[in-house]
Amino acid sequence: MTLRNLLTIASLLMLAFVTLESALPLMAPAQAVEPEEVLDDPVLETEAREISKLLRCLVCQNQSIDDSNAGLARDLRRLVRERLVAGDTRKETLDYIVSRYGDYVLLKPPVKRQTLALWWAPVVFALLAVLGFVTIFTRGRAKNAAMGSDRAQPLTPEEQKQLKRLLKKKDNLK
Repeated sequence: MTLRNLLTIASLLMLAFVTLESALPLMAPAQAVEPEEVLDDPVLETEAREISKLLRCLVCQNQSIDDSNAGLARDLRRLVRERLVAGDTRKETLDYIVSRYGDYVLLKPPVKRQTLALWWAPVVFALLAVLGFVTIFTRGRAKNAAMGSDRAQPLTPEEQKQLKRLLKKKDNLK
């Protein structure tokens, strides 16, 4: 497989990924909040929705609890609303949920020692992928250069005579 083929495949995969990722929000339900969850106070409901958009559904993992239909997301939405009705602020509500579920429950976890893996893993994987492509490219190039140098040499006079004999032998067999 040539470098050109590998780059074409990589480009197509990246294009498919970007297309799918940009289409996912269009396919997801706009709101998973059920009517019985909605608070009577519009100010508290707006705050609850904003907080819900900051929290990760631990079942779906890349959806906010505001968008998820999972049972755990529903429970977390109710918990957020209960805390707000009890008088908690946004920070107090988020702190309470993080204390129970950890930083991973936040869609954008803070950068600190415990969450470095969450932040650096994509960078490390991207660098490993680039390193892999460079390795494949350089090995393939070195192999092609070695093979190409053998083929580029002209035939010696003895090899030319041998080739003519073989071609005559082939013509005689017909």
